[in-house]
Amino acid sequence: MKTMHRTSVGLAAVLAVALHAGSAEAAIKTEYIEYMHGSTPLKGYLAYDDAVSGRRPGVLLLHYRGGLQGSTLESAQMIARMGYVVFAADIFGKDIVPKEVPEMTRLTNIYNNDRQLMRTRARAGFDVLAKHPMVDTSKMALIGYCFGGTVAVELAEAGVPIVGTAAVHGSFRNFTPEMARNIKGSVLVLHGAEDEVAPLEEVNKLLADLRAAKVPFELQIYSGSSHGFDNPQNPQEQRADREYRRSIARYFAEIFGSGS
Repeated sequence: MKTMHRTSVGLAAVLAVALHAGSAEAAIKTEYIEYMHGSTPLKGYLAYDDAVSGRRPGVLLLHYRGGLQGSTLESAQMIARMGYVVFAADIFGKDIVPKEVPEMTRLTNIYNNDRQLMRTRARAGFDVLAKHPMVDTSKMALIGYCFGGTVAVELAEAGVPIVGTAAVHGSFRNFTPEMARNIKGSVLVLHGAEDEVAPLEEVNKLLADLRAAKVPFELQIYSGSSHGFDNPQNPQEQRADREYRRSIARYFAEIFGSGS
């Protein structure tokens, strides 16, 4: 495991603010934004803290296999409370929100089997975020959950101008190894030790690509935690959920230069 930075005393103050999501000053604003990818209509989800003024870092969130619902919206709001503009890109298409696992699998397979489509669909969302007047385009990052972890890595490997990429219980199959050299910034992988969807062997293949490309990375593995630990089912996953949130706050503060 390669660690990128150390958390300093100054950074601790940033994390304390970021993790107190329920503060009275926070006024999280959300809205849906319609946009296009070629002839395909899309509708993403924007979240930001209305109490923060001026331009600020932007985070593109790539959703899990369930699309723009539930934990995707909650995660966007959580990161917005850290002081960033968050845009949850729409990969599946406007108002396509699968309810059952077979439909989720059918939809994700479309993009898993067509990586060019996956990259360009995600890039359409990235461009929406980059054009938003509140976003500092010199400080942009990606975060992907589950299926979105695949999407985040694919988009990063397309060479988009970012300072970091985070994957939360991501899936990491069928990348083109040499594409990792196109990644800008560092990579953070937060993963369950007992993940049945993306076992550690799969994670290690991604890390091998990153090492060969000399991309700085950090890996955190949570014992007793399976896939989707941000919806905890046992005490160990409850701990993983808490730790991942702290790690995301710390990571973004570091790559965006919010702490010293």
